[in-house]
Amino acid sequence: MISLTALAAEERWLDNPVVRENVPQATLDTLAMTGVAGLITAVLGVLVGVLLHGTSPGGIFPRSSLNAVLGAVVNLGRSMPFLILMIALIPFTRLVVGTSIGWQAACVPLTIGAVPFYARLVETSLREVSSGTVEAALMMGATRWEVVRKVLLPEALPGLVAGLTTTIIALIGYTAMAGAAGAGGLGDVAIIYGYNRFEPDVMTICVVLLVVIVTVVQVVGDLIARRLDHR
Repeated sequence: MISLTALAAEERWLDNPVVRENVPQATLDTLAMTGVAGLITAVLGVLVGVLLHGTSPGGIFPRSSLNAVLGAVVNLGRSMPFLILMIALIPFTRLVVGTSIGWQAACVPLTIGAVPFYARLVETSLREVSSGTVEAALMMGATRWEVVRKVLLPEALPGLVAGLTTTIIALIGYTAMAGAAGAGGLGDVAIIYGYNRFEPDVMTICVVLLVVIVTVVQVVGDLIARRLDHR
């Protein structure tokens, strides 16, 4: 009975033109948004996180004024609800990519919203590196930036990967919300067809696909983090 019900549901979904024609492209748009924004976030988040950690009291290049400014900017970015941020950045998004709709445009607010989040995770991971290891490297003649590149980042790498995994999963959730502002993706299809047009089949398959994507990202991220952790 269960298998027959499942087959019937599958046939119903495949008969739905929205599922056949819109969902595959929406899935690719969601993956594109997540991939591009995630890659840029990984680079900028590490840079900002290193500056937050390094300029803090007790850091390898303490600068209290710079740390206060960076901390305020990061806190502001983290506290801003994503939909409000996306709408507020429409002029800037148009300036960068020439449009305010589509997955390419969504990458701008996605990145700006995710970088502060990941930067704090990077800062936390760097704090967990033993201060004795850093002091030993400095005593051996390493420059401060060599300490960052050869000691802090390699030692914190498992935590950085775990933090990036968490950030990418958050980005996937942001892409679903971005659909409400014309970004495309699974969130857009779920809102237009699943919610506005009362098509529960479309809503269900969009939710299932989002859960599958999140699960794959979490499993792969955990696997990489464990491989990198040699403690």
